[in-house]
Amino acid sequence: MKAFVHEGRNGLEGTNYQEMQETSPNAGEVKVKLKYAGLNHRDLFVLERHKESDPALIIGSDGAGIIEEIGEGVTRVNVGDEVVIDAALGWHNKTDAPPAGFQLIGLPGHGTFAEYITVPADNVEPKPDHLTWDEAGVLPLAGLTAYRALFTRANVQSGNTVLLPGIGSGAATYLLLFAKAIGARVIVTSRSEYKRNKALELGADLALDSNQDWEKALENESIDIAVETVGAATFNKTLDQLRKGGTIVTFGASAGDQVTIDIRKFFYGQYNLLGTTMGSHEEFKEMLQLVNKYNIKPVMDNVYPLSETSKAMQRLSESEQFGKIGIEINS
Repeated sequence: MKAFVHEGRNGLEGTNYQEMQETSPNAGEVKVKLKYAGLNHRDLFVLERHKESDPALIIGSDGAGIIEEIGEGVTRVNVGDEVVIDAALGWHNKTDAPPAGFQLIGLPGHGTFAEYITVPADNVEPKPDHLTWDEAGVLPLAGLTAYRALFTRANVQSGNTVLLPGIGSGAATYLLLFAKAIGARVIVTSRSEYKRNKALELGADLALDSNQDWEKALENESIDIAVETVGAATFNKTLDQLRKGGTIVTFGASAGDQVTIDIRKFFYGQYNLLGTTMGSHEEFKEMLQLVNKYNIKPVMDNVYPLSETSKAMQRLSESEQFGKIGIEINS
């Protein structure tokens, strides 16, 4: 089968589009013929984490397709079912943090940038009927991450005001769509006028230039929840916009890992700081219910054929995208 593989050298230089061997499902597994996959920042990180001495690895965590074969004992799905794949392996129930042994599809095991993948049957769910294949292929990972951040961790409610710095990533666009769906007020920021205008088209109530004075622009706002996906470059600026007793959730650090905060100001403000990443399969199903209930459709950026995945990854690395980048595998 054709696949996009990392081997031998760190970074994009170690990637190649090549033939890889198909696998058959073991007991409790299914083999999925992938239609589309989705690109995530994790895929860029894998190119550095996957060791040069390790065997060739098919990367990719997002995907949707049709069940081609089922392993012994599988009864919850059938051959021919249209499914989306949950990349979270071993995190079944909603808990405070992932259990020991939790892993993601795409490292250390093979991922979704291939014509076929074999995964546990418990990690597939029915594809939402209103989604096209490319939309379904980019939904799972970032959709689950955004859902847990907003609903499980921040407990967002209708009428809350939510601040989303750095709009444009796939996860940030899901945060916007999910929050608006349940009746929250959403404020976004970006250095890009194009991205600010796109966010307004999607329903954002206010879009700020990342370089402007946020405090002045938001002096009449009461920010209940902020979701930080950028990191050190914006963290304190975001924290300063929260109302007393407000909540900041973080799962991104693309602009720096190390943050220094004024701890006295923090505890006097009675703020809540919550970390999160990915989510359980229980939350994955809840996310799909939300998507189906409100007819939510992912924001698509560009779609690339599997053979041009390196171009897609280059676009993601340069933060050019607005929404999700799709990979066409079997149209």
